[in-house]
This record gives sequence, C-alpha cells and structure tokens, in this order.
Amino acid sequence: MHTNTLLFCIFLLFRVIVAGNRDNSGDSINPFTPKAYLIRYWKKQISNQLPKPWFLLNKASPLNAAQFATYSKLAGDQESLSKEISSFCSSANLLCFPDISSSLEKYGQDVQFSSYMSKNFTNYGSKLPRGFDSFKKYAENDNLPVNSFRQYSRGGAGHDDKFSTYAPNGNVVDQSFNTYGTGLSAGGVSEFKNYAPNVNVPNLRFTTYSTEVAGRKQSFTSYTKDTNSGDQSFTSYGKNSNGAVNDFTSYANNSNVIGSTFTNYGESGNGGGNTFKSYGSNANVPENSFKNYGVDGNAPFETFINYRDKSNVGDDKFTSYVDDPNAGKANFENYGQSFGEGSDTFSKYGSGITDAQTVGFKTYGVNTTFKEYGKTVVTFADYKNKTINQVSVSSSLVSDKNAKNKWIEPGKFFREKMLKTGTIMPMPDIRDKMPKRSFLPRVIASKLPFSTSKISDLKTIFHARDDSQMGKMMSDALTECERSPSAGETKRCVNSVEDMIDFSTSVLGRDVVVRTTENTKGSKGNIMIGSVKGINGGKVTKSVSCHQSLFPYLVYYCHSVPKVRVYEADILDPNSKAKINHGIAICHVDTSSWGANHGAFIALGSGPGKIEVCHWIFENDMTWAVAD
Repeated sequence: MHTNTLLFCIFLLFRVIVAGNRDNSGDSINPFTPKAYLIRYWKKQISNQLPKPWFLLNKASPLNAAQFATYSKLAGDQESLSKEISSFCSSANLLCFPDISSSLEKYGQDVQFSSYMSKNFTNYGSKLPRGFDSFKKYAENDNLPVNSFRQYSRGGAGHDDKFSTYAPNGNVVDQSFNTYGTGLSAGGVSEFKNYAPNVNVPNLRFTTYSTEVAGRKQSFTSYTKDTNSGDQSFTSYGKNSNGAVNDFTSYANNSNVIGSTFTNYGESGNGGGNTFKSYGSNANVPENSFKNYGVDGNAPFETFINYRDKSNVGDDKFTSYVDDPNAGKANFENYGQSFGEGSDTFSKYGSGITDAQTVGFKTYGVNTTFKEYGKTVVTFADYKNKTINQVSVSSSLVSDKNAKNKWIEPGKFFREKMLKTGTIMPMPDIRDKMPKRSFLPRVIASKLPFSTSKISDLKTIFHARDDSQMGKMMSDALTECERSPSAGETKRCVNSVEDMIDFSTSVLGRDVVVRTTENTKGSKGNIMIGSVKGINGGKVTKSVSCHQSLFPYLVYYCHSVPKVRVYEADILDPNSKAKINHGIAICHVDTSSWGANHGAFIALGSGPGKIEVCHWIFENDMTWAVAD
C-alpha cells in the first residue's frame, strides 16, 4: 500500500510538471530535457507570474533526455566529445563547419562546369594545350560553405579559361583558393569574375593568381563585393610574369567592417603591365593592408586608380608602391578620399626611381604619412597639406559634408522625439543575419573551455584550423567577452539561458521582464508609429540588453549601461494603418563617452554628449527591465 501511494504521488508530480511545461504548440515536454529544466529554473528565479518569454525559452537546447545525458558525460572528456562533434553539432543545433576531405577527381580538357558544392577541389585543367574551360558556379547559396580549391589551370599553353563565380551569397564562409593560372605560357586569356560576392561573414584566402606566366592577358573582376564583417587575404597576383597584362578591377568594395590583406601585386614582373582599378572603395570601418605593388618590376606601365575611395574611417596601411623599378611609368590616381577620416600609413612610393622614369600621384586623402618617396622626380597633382619639391600643394576637403555614408542605414539611429503616435520613419533591416543556433544546457556549457587562454582546446574540440573561420570567430567572441567594461558599464557574456537569467536578476532583481521586437515586418521600409508606452513610466531606468555573438552555440553579450529609457511601440503600415509589428526601442540619454565618429552622429549630426540616441532591438536580441 505504501509503495502504491508513492508511485501515485510520483505520477501526479509528473503530470503537474508536464502540464506546466508547454511550448507555443501546446505539446508536452519531457521533464528530463534541457528545456523542461529551464522552465522550472525560470519559475524558481523570476518572482512575477507574467507570461514566460517563449522567444527566449525556445532558444533552449533541443537535446532530448537521452542525448542530454550522453553529451553531458562526453563534455567531461574533451577528446571523446571531439570524436563525436558532428553528431553533437547536429543534435544540439550548433554552428559547426564540415571536415572537407581531399578530392581525387580529375578532369580533362574543355570541361564546362555549371555547379560544384562543398568539396576540396584538388585539380582542374592542368597542363592543357589551347582549348577553353569554364567554371560557372562553385558553392552557390550555401549557408556555411567550407571549400578548398587547390589548383585551377596550371602549366597550360595557349589555353583560355574562365571562372565566373566562386562561393556567392554565403552566410558564414570559410573559403580557400590556392592556385589559379600558375606557370601558363605562350598566350591565352584568363578571367576570374567573382570571388565570394554578397557573403555575410567571410574568412577568405586566395594564395596565388597568375604566377610565372608568359605572354598572357589576365583579369580578376571582383573579390568580395558587398560583404559584412570578416577577414580576407590575397597573397600573390602576377608574380615573376613575363609579358603579362594584368587587370584587377575590384577588391573588397562596398564592404562593412572587414579586414583585408593584399600581399603582392605584379612583383618582379617583366614587360606587360599592371592595372589595379579599385581597392576597398565605399567601405565602412575597413582594416586594409596592401604590402607590395610592382616591387622590383620591369613593366612599361603600372596604374593604381582607386584605393579606399569614399570609405568611412577604419585603418589602412600601404607598404610599398613601385619600389626599385627598372623602367616605365607608374601612376597612382586616388588614395584615401574618405567620408570619415581614418588612420592611413603609406610607407614607400617610387623609392629608387631614376630620371628616366615617370611616377605620378594625382590625389592623396587627408592623412599625410608618407615615409619615403622619390623626392627628385615624383609628381603629385594633389597631396593634401604637404609641400613637395618646395611647391605648396593646396589642401581641399576630400569628402562632401552633405554626403551620407551608405553604411549608416536609414532608421538605424533616431531621436527620442520620433517615438510619437503618427510619426512616419524608416525602419532599418532588423532581421537576424547570424546562423540559427541554440544554447547549450548549462551543465554542458560549464564543462567546455570558455576563455582566450583555452582557445587551442576549443579549436581541438570543434576541429578548427588556426586560420579557419571557426577558430577566428571563437577567438573574436572570447576577446570581446574579456574586454574591460566601458565607463559605467556592467557586462557579462552568457553561454546558457540560466546564466542570462542570473546576470539579469543580479542587476535588476527578480521581478523582471524580458522583451524583444515581435517580428521583422517593416524592415527596410517606412513605418508609422502607433501607440507608445514608456517602461517605468518613460523615466530613466535600469536595463540589461543582450546581443548575439558569433560562436558555435548561442552566446550573448549582456550589459547594462547607465541612463537609458526603454519604450515599446506598435508599428503600423503607413498606408493601411494596420498593426504589423510591436517594437522595442532603447534610448541612450548619455552619449558623452561615445566616439565622435560613431555612426549615430554621422547619421544624426551633433556629437558625444550633445544628443540622446535611440535604436530598435533587433530580431533575436533582447532587453530586460524591471516589471511595471
């Protein structure tokens, strides 16, 4: 009888737990899953009885009870977890890159590829006489493309080849292209049109293009146009070529917060000629490094047309342009005419040239950092704020003060007075562009290394090379997590929902509400503001805002900053006046510690401490505040 009573009580307890743990669909949740545990934790830590935030709870780990038990045990042994990383990533909904093995496929002459995806392409079109090969699409529209292209069109004679598109429209991208057109001789034409255009977070490497070729015409049209927040490198273009004509049209143009390195262009070339049309133009906060252009060359002409034209702030380093040439003309038309002044360093220009050579520089931007240039014969049409050969060159403003930087999207920042019923205003693109991931359960996350000092252990677990996108994104996220807080800021990176709850309640207390913008409707268009409610009566309040970091599993950078006001507002279609969204906005009342080049001041005018700045909470970000 005692045993039966105990079993009946356990049954009732199970019914109560299941009944209280339901997601949006109403389906019951196994009480031993991470999500069920999280719901119980929420009830324990949050004192109010307001509806639970399903947009947060649904980010809980999708592991079932058996998987939870298995991976909790494996997490205690990093080597064992590493061996099961593929199944772990799949089951736990993590961001993991595939391990690409070498391909032994070989292809003969005049192959017309139309599509190729997710492989290590070892050899294409080597040692071919004449004929024509084309490669139209490689790794198109892949969310997490990881590809290595080892060798394309090597050692041929009079062979034409064309590569149309490599890895376009990817999200988090890790691409390597080792060799294109090396050792080709006796004429022919090579054309590479697009390398990784329109990707979101690139990690790209292009090692060698057109090295040791003879009598060949080659062009590279576009490398990473319209990309966002990543890194890329190009190691060598046209090195040791004889009679080759090289044309590079566009590198890293229209990119946002990107690091670009170009090491050698036209090094030790003989005859022919080199033209580089545009590098890093229309970019936002670029980190550019161009190490050598035309070094030790013997070419009849060298032309560099545009370097970081119309870009916004950032840092640039140009090491050497046409150093110790043997003959010919060199011309640099435009360097660094920017909307927002950044940090520019130009080390050598035309060093070692002779009276028989002509080197010209038409326009150099607002920074004056030349360390060495051909002082006797270099001509500058417009070198800002500098005297050259005892001739004072006029200084003029490079940027149009009325020109708006293209990267400050309309509506990304706005003034508090805009949050009034009836106001029509632009809405930025608030869609979450990061890969879909889930949190790990706290018991698993707590067993994994989570610091820059343990980055090598993390790379081992997730099979990440030192130069891979996976390795870089983990290192970047952890570095930001370990950054010292700014003045007045309280911060913490959280890698589980439980940790987020703990941090938020430690700042605000247990009677809290977490909010986010309801959906993404209205993005990239005009909206009308409907009814508006100020949290805490519209007074300055404490809040905790949490923003995603790019990491294999969900990690949020949560922080509390002083003097903010939080609002929720109905968002209406400006034509029909129908409600399409419910937005959360935060207004920073004190901007005195913000940098003068902050995008908000570029968009709105004014400067640090002079105005308040508001912005919407984007999809999958959130803000916590004390319940009203």
